[in-house]
Amino acid sequence: MNVREELVRQIPNLRAFAVSLSGNAERADDLVQEALMKAWANIEMFEAGTNMRAWLFTILRNVYYSDFRKKRREVEDADGKFAANLATHPEQLGHLDMVDFRRALAGLAADQREALVLVGASGFSYDEAAEICGCAVGTVKSRVNRARAKLAELLAVHSPGEYGPDHQTRAVVDARK
Repeated sequence: MNVREELVRQIPNLRAFAVSLSGNAERADDLVQEALMKAWANIEMFEAGTNMRAWLFTILRNVYYSDFRKKRREVEDADGKFAANLATHPEQLGHLDMVDFRRALAGLAADQREALVLVGASGFSYDEAAEICGCAVGTVKSRVNRARAKLAELLAVHSPGEYGPDHQTRAVVDARK
């Protein structure tokens, strides 16, 4: 597989990571585009035989934090009132669950959210996540553990049996079998 094909293959993973960092799909697309442009412009810096995915995620993370520092002085919709007026309310329970999950995920400390997304959602090993975050493996493990515990607390999940679809969704799925 050539470099161009590998870059294109990683776009969905990069976008998912960017959405988790920024919390905004449009901003995530801009972050991914900028990260890919930087990667392409500096492709000679990539060492053949190393993990391109980790290299791209590191570039994306650096783009996000550089952009974050630049935009720190801008006025934000911190309380979400403006954004709430633009959003349409979900019509299905699954959408409500996702809204709750996104809120809970946003309620995590940034370093915990980042570690959880890298390990839990993006499939990176703890070693790879530590390399991307620029910290020790034990630090990543600790952040992921704390993030999972905090998510369970925020979502009021007390046992593994509470994960997964609700009773109504489960009944529909079972009826289709």
